Amino acid sequence: MKFKIVPAPRSRGFVGEAQQALPLVPGSENDCCARLVDRTDLDVRDEAREWITFLRALGLAGETESGYRRLRRDPAPDDLAAAFRERIFGAEAVLAVLDAADEPLDVEAVYERFREEVPNWERYRRADWDEEWRERVDRLLGWTVVFDLAERVDGAYRIG
Repeated sequence: MKFKIVPAPRSRGFVGEAQQALPLVPGSENDCCARLVDRTDLDVRDEAREWITFLRALGLAGETESGYRRLRRDPAPDDLAAAFRERIFGAEAVLAVLDAADEPLDVEAVYERFREEVPNWERYRRADWDEEWRERVDRLLGWTVVFDLAERVDGAYRIG
């Protein structure tokens, strides 16, 4: 399963901090969001909910019938990078765009090459889909740097 949610990029340290904020015993979405807001510098519930989904995508949290829980896994850099690449929608395509480029690309250039990957149903779902997906590509690029899959050079990105 691929996850579409991509929060604003943070450090790998914050990924571990967010994981530790979740309970080991499953809790409701409301409880887990409250824990993330209380125990991290996330400000609002919507951000916390995005992070729960992102942690699930990275294999650091699980969903049960009773709610969400922290999985007992260390967020090892290689494991995080692999999970990001394999389980976040668009990550592999963004990395392929960077890999095929002869020079570093800025967000706009990556987005223009990625744009065809946006599913049709997403295009019809919102009038501002283009803006939303441009932001998503920007976030994906930020995470590629966090997970050492790419590097940022003078405002552009390339495979490191």
